[in-house]
Amino acid sequence: MQLLIDNLDGFGLRDYTTAVDGSRLPQIIRKLNLPCEFKVSLIADASDFLVPALGARVVLRISNGQILFTGYLMQSPAFEYLGWGEAGPAYRYDLVVISDEALLDEKRLPDRCPFVERSAGSALQLLTEDAIAGGFDTSGIQGLDPLAGYAPDPQKSWSQQAAEVAILARASYRTLNGAIMLTPVGAAAHELNETDSNFSAQGLRLQSVNALMNDVTIVGEVEPQPYVTDYFVGNGLTLKYYLSQAPFTKTSTTLFDEEYTTWPLEPTLWAMADPAGAISVNGGKLQIAGGTGVDGATTVQFVEKIELGGALVMQHGDAMFNAASNGVLGGLYPGAISLAGCLAGFGITPNGGQSNIQAVVSGVGVGSLMGTTSGHHYVLTTRVYAQEIYRRQQIFHSSAHPAGSGVGGAEVSADVRIILEVQDIDPDNPASEVAPATVLYDGVISGAPDFCTYATVNAVNLQCAIAFTRLVQAVDAEVRSAPPGQSYRTRLVGSLKEGAECSVTSSALEFYSQYVPAANELIEVHYRGRGQALARITNPASIAAQQRGIDDGLHGAVRRVKEPLPRTATDCENAALALLDDSTGAAWTGEYDTWSDFLPGRANDIFPGDALNVNVPSRGAMFVAAVHEVEIMVKDLNGENSFYRIKFANDAAMPLGFGFEAASLVSLPLVTELANTQVGQFYLPELTAAAITNVTSTTVSVDAGAPPPSGGGIEVRWSDAGWGPGNDRNLIGRFTTQTFTIPRLSAVQNCYLQQYDASVPPKYSRYTTALHVDYPL
Repeated sequence: MQLLIDNLDGFGLRDYTTAVDGSRLPQIIRKLNLPCEFKVSLIADASDFLVPALGARVVLRISNGQILFTGYLMQSPAFEYLGWGEAGPAYRYDLVVISDEALLDEKRLPDRCPFVERSAGSALQLLTEDAIAGGFDTSGIQGLDPLAGYAPDPQKSWSQQAAEVAILARASYRTLNGAIMLTPVGAAAHELNETDSNFSAQGLRLQSVNALMNDVTIVGEVEPQPYVTDYFVGNGLTLKYYLSQAPFTKTSTTLFDEEYTTWPLEPTLWAMADPAGAISVNGGKLQIAGGTGVDGATTVQFVEKIELGGALVMQHGDAMFNAASNGVLGGLYPGAISLAGCLAGFGITPNGGQSNIQAVVSGVGVGSLMGTTSGHHYVLTTRVYAQEIYRRQQIFHSSAHPAGSGVGGAEVSADVRIILEVQDIDPDNPASEVAPATVLYDGVISGAPDFCTYATVNAVNLQCAIAFTRLVQAVDAEVRSAPPGQSYRTRLVGSLKEGAECSVTSSALEFYSQYVPAANELIEVHYRGRGQALARITNPASIAAQQRGIDDGLHGAVRRVKEPLPRTATDCENAALALLDDSTGAAWTGEYDTWSDFLPGRANDIFPGDALNVNVPSRGAMFVAAVHEVEIMVKDLNGENSFYRIKFANDAAMPLGFGFEAASLVSLPLVTELANTQVGQFYLPELTAAAITNVTSTTVSVDAGAPPPSGGGIEVRWSDAGWGPGNDRNLIGRFTTQTFTIPRLSAVQNCYLQQYDASVPPKYSRYTTALHVDYPL
């Protein structure tokens, strides 16, 4: 066995094997999803002994070429005076070496937008390239599951973020010899069988711990709950209208604001294809001067996917056209970038020496053309409104649902309203900067894709300069109004200087003074209410099996999951299902001591994250565990004998697909208890399209937006409580038709809707639809 150290002095690896202190043998400590640590003590064995330098690279290998450890000396050796020898003072040098990710952890990772619709492996590869581009072999990083969303944090080290990504995928990462691996937990398996001639009975310590859970309550995030529509009527004077509920919002956040000050473009934001060299940055603007003439060949695209959920404001730039142009600006593409594949964007076509701007929807130009004027600036904005805030469920794992086959992860269907608007700014007319934007398109795309590629530029032959590009997660509220005798149009929400007409806060809709609603103008505000995401799931079979005497068999627990973050009640249900996969079985932990020549399954090495198939019937232990820690004590360098201590546990004792934190709720809200067999089958769809169609002084007409279920109906209540056939206290009525009329009792009135079916007991919608009227009598 050789201990090699490169002091980075230009002489390469030196052999320090003979300097190893025989009284303090080397030790390697490997822990699951943490940097590995190597401890060794050296004694100067010659007059030319060179004390290992800070930052030195350390390698421990055996004669057959197998490498046990590689890493870097990240702190200076500790000196211990041993006395005076023949060559002068003698010292012991204690070294603590950290595995290869020590180099990655020294780097400050760049600010990045959240990873969206990326695999866990892709996320880890990007983090690695951000730290040291090309410095590590990443071919051993497997893709694994897609991440619903992961936000890199430059305040965290590379290894901390690598561990978080690994938890999300129920995987293990490790670094060794300049390579990074990310593999599913259990990708390598070893047999610990008492019938094996190498098995050491005295080396095995097992403990069956009491971790049984068959009644699990999961606490998640604050989630979007009721589908709310508030109805108001203008009087020509009022600017402020109070909402019936506090809207759910992901918080208005600028995901990026690109001012084009650097070249090449920032790789953490943009990927560029420019075979003709048509794109550059000059004078603080993105300059496009031509293209290949081929659609989709010259592009600037955002490196992450765009999730079409909630409200988004995408400002594609203050564009100034220098000549006739052809291409698409600000395009959203479900697939490859092409005009035909453009879900929504701004088509630019030649118009003499100038250009036309037209909305492109589903690959086709729609609506009127806006001609450009020399010297004018055009601010192109896309607004996205979807009632579904999240378009993909989180994925949760267990031993029964490992990496690649987790629980959840389904895409969430939604109709999405798209608004394409242009603000024409004349530099010689300051008033144009706050003039209303021209809406080129305002419509709903049914069954819109969940995620799209965003390309700010698709240049066939563009001749323009773009001053900025900005993506904002806006307040998740949609405002529409209809003046007397006119159709509804979307009122633009945001700041006045960006051409918007109103703003939405946690309590009110407020119009800017120049956009005061006219007398008798009808106003609608669509948004989601908010509430705590919770789920309580039980395993009736386990409960029945545990019943003894006065014990009813319930073994309950409340868990707040930190990773993966349950953002909705559906996520909480899936998290509970994954926990129940393992928590109703026996929980085992253990340690196994053995020599390197007698490793389980005759393996030549073993790492955290490997599976250990324990088959020891004499101790009643037959289970599959995961290795959590490996301690290697090098007992004989010359004979290459090492002593291994392997620590392991199954998922019932230590769930590998979860990170937990202390629950922070003062008290748990009421939550419906479901059996594990009911998840995914208990609730009916919500009435997301329900609307008030007419209001009189005594009645309100409602269209539920969908026909009632066969044998069921639409239940309508004065408040969001008491749902079910056994409570009529706040009941307005149960209706078996899609349209119906309810009484109006006051100027301000709420009603709440859910549909129910003919089941016994009947099934209801998970979330309520809330309709709020604030009209004068």
